[in-house]
Amino acid sequence: MAYPGYGGYGGPMPGMPMGGGLMGGPPMGQYPPQFGAYHGSTFAPPAQDPMWGYFTAIAGQDGEVDAEELQRCLTQTGISGSYMPFSLETCRIMIAMLDRDYSGKMGFNEFKELFAALNGWKQNFAMVDRDNSGTVEPHELSQAIGNMGYRLSPQALSCIIKRFNRGGKIYFDDYVACCVKLRALTENFRRRDAMQQGAVSFQYDDFITCTMSI
Repeated sequence: MAYPGYGGYGGPMPGMPMGGGLMGGPPMGQYPPQFGAYHGSTFAPPAQDPMWGYFTAIAGQDGEVDAEELQRCLTQTGISGSYMPFSLETCRIMIAMLDRDYSGKMGFNEFKELFAALNGWKQNFAMVDRDNSGTVEPHELSQAIGNMGYRLSPQALSCIIKRFNRGGKIYFDDYVACCVKLRALTENFRRRDAMQQGAVSFQYDDFITCTMSI
């Protein structure tokens, strides 16, 4: 049976809505593209990369960035624009999304990948936050999720909305936290779903590792 949370590989540039199925999503039974993912497998030498300066200004002596350092960097760069700065908890799960060795930190390539994802998510948020209030309504969050290519059931969308709304509104910080968890959990599931059938068998410890690390 097809699982309604997948979309095709590839897809539009980060931040751009998708064409195709219901809610602008992909056909049923496919994975969503890595919306907001860094495109390309090679990186410019760090010294020639304009983001290297941002990274080295906050990275610790180990050459990596932890959640508190990331929070300071995101605040200083102003990537959240007119929206409220990111909370420390959101910064922790941003790192967890890309922390494939469970070190609790990120290196330069992961730092760049995160910024690409944030720019894509911010563009998507702005498309539904038409009054620039910094918040979206529950139905607008559903639209934003559909724009990213996720095909979720009404029950799943209702669960997400209840988890991430505050007083009936979804703030940019909470929206990003939602995007991080959707991407990370989908990637974890996809790696185990070799046949792309929408069903996997988890060992209990593996399930706890996948879910509790985000």
